[in-house]
Amino acid sequence: MSEAVTTNDVGGVAGDRLRSFVERVERLEEEKKTLQEDIKEIYAEAKSSGFDVKILRQIIRIRKQDKEERQEQEELLELYKAALGME
Repeated sequence: MSEAVTTNDVGGVAGDRLRSFVERVERLEEEKKTLQEDIKEIYAEAKSSGFDVKILRQIIRIRKQDKEERQEQEELLELYKAALGME
């Protein structure tokens, strides 16, 4: 015997399952929007405290890297700067 088909199946697509995925993504997108707004507020607070937000973002990006990756990028940056006479 074949499995029972729910009333929401259309063209072989399980409507309830699909709706579940869509609703979960929508909830996460809303949470992401809220988090992005919170981060924006923190940057605004840092700026009002006299910090350079561009540099703050750069520091956060650098801190995400592992030590070897960071060192490699710093070495390449120094090499390129020297090649361009920026030292």
